[in-house]
Amino acid sequence: MINKKVTNVNEALHGVESGMTLMLGGFGLCGIPENAIQELVRLGIKDVTCISNNAGVDDFGLGFLLQNRQIKKMISSYVGENDEFERQMLSGELEVELTPQGTLAEKCRAAQAGFPAFYTPAGYGTEVAEGKETREFNGKMYVLEEAFNADFAFVKAWKGDEAGNLIFKGTARNFNPNMCGAAKITVVEVEELVPAGELDPNQIHIPGIFVQRIFQGERYEKRIEQRTVRQKQ
Repeated sequence: MINKKVTNVNEALHGVESGMTLMLGGFGLCGIPENAIQELVRLGIKDVTCISNNAGVDDFGLGFLLQNRQIKKMISSYVGENDEFERQMLSGELEVELTPQGTLAEKCRAAQAGFPAFYTPAGYGTEVAEGKETREFNGKMYVLEEAFNADFAFVKAWKGDEAGNLIFKGTARNFNPNMCGAAKITVVEVEELVPAGELDPNQIHIPGIFVQRIFQGERYEKRIEQRTVRQKQ
C-alpha cells in the first residue's frame, strides 16, 4: 500500500531552500496552505519566487513572507489587498510578474500535464506579450506561454487519504487542484486525513499520483478578506 503521509509540517517541507520557486494554492485567503506558509516563515528561507493567484493580506497568508522580505519575486494575478506588496513593488524591492488569471491557471495545468507551453489569446497586444512569441490561428493572434517550472507546490485540501487522494471543499477548489503535480514535489495539507480506501472514489478530485507528501494541518484560521454582511432591518 502506497503511503505518502508525513508526520508534521516540518517533515513535509524537508528540502525547501532559499532561492527556490514555490507554488501556493488558494484564491484570496480561501484555501491557502496556512500551515505550510507559517513553516516557511519559521524556516526563514530567502529570495524565493512565489507563484500564487494573490499575495495574501498585510498580516496573513503570503503577507507574512512579504513582511519578512523572504520573497524576491511574485508571479500573480490579483494583488490589490496587500499594502506591503504595493509598497515593495513600487519601491523596486520586489520583482512582480503580473499574469492574466486564466493564463496563470493554465500555466499550472500545463505543468501538471507535462506540456512545456501553449498558445493563448489573453494578453496579445499588451505588455503581457512583450518578448514572447506570437502566432496567428484562424485569423486570431495568440501568445505563446511557457508552463511553470517550480520546485515545490503547497496545496490545501479539505480531506485526503494516506495515498494522497484529495477532496476539495467549496471555493477552496480554486488554484489548488491545478497546482497538484505541477512542481517537482507537491506537498498537501488537509483538515482531515484518513486511511487509504476510506474515500469514495467517485468523490475524489485529485488522485494521489499527483502528490508526494500529505499531512494533517494542526489549525486553520480561515480568515475572510473582506467580510460583508447584510444590515439589520
